[in-house]
Amino acid sequence: MESRKDGKFARATLLCGEDVMENVSKVKIILFGVGGVGGWCAEALVRSGVRHLTIVDADCVAESNINRQIMATTLTVGRPKVEVLRQRLLEINPEAEITALQKLYCEENADEFRLDDYDYVIDAIDSLKDKISLILRASERKGRLFSSMGAALKMDPTRVKTGEFWEVQGCPLAATIRRKMRRTKRFPANRFTCVYDDELLPNRGGGEKDEGDGIQDGPVRKACINGSAVSVTAIFGMTLSGLIINDIYKKTLIQ
Repeated sequence: MESRKDGKFARATLLCGEDVMENVSKVKIILFGVGGVGGWCAEALVRSGVRHLTIVDADCVAESNINRQIMATTLTVGRPKVEVLRQRLLEINPEAEITALQKLYCEENADEFRLDDYDYVIDAIDSLKDKISLILRASERKGRLFSSMGAALKMDPTRVKTGEFWEVQGCPLAATIRRKMRRTKRFPANRFTCVYDDELLPNRGGGEKDEGDGIQDGPVRKACINGSAVSVTAIFGMTLSGLIINDIYKKTLIQ
């Protein structure tokens, strides 16, 4: 293994120190959803020295992903997102252990993901039902949970914020999740931090409505599709990564 002082992580080591970087390299992280938010998060984690990362997403790259998803290019359309992203991450650090699961997380298969095996769980899921399920399950586990709220319909990058889930304000997605939790009387077992943005813009470009169960955005059907900009979605992903690296940094310094 190359020295962190001289190799690809030299600048990170200069900032954080050998002890922090050692701990960064040891943690195990699972990331659900590698779209406009999750893909950038994975990129930042591996560039920060994370070596044990599991990425979960059932979707394949669609042409409509190219404006905001790091693995989406004209050459990768049609390929599984997790496979393309895994290849990219291994080009950044061939020594990393990147597990790519082309699966859709849902309540029915939740036990397959063995959340207790991870130090950190990252929620970057679009589906509301599946997102709530993951939040409830992950908040019960020993690993720390970080979650992305809605990143669509936003243009101003300076309005991206972080906050504890119950304190998030101005985010319709967070409000909807809380409302559904109150209705079912099922709540997260522990507090967790979210990345969110209180800006809400209209879809000015129109778009076609689907008369069926949802709208086709690549191979996976979604109930609703909104416009989004990479300048915001990437900040969401980078912020999620930064929250984890900073958490490791702080924990190392107090040991």
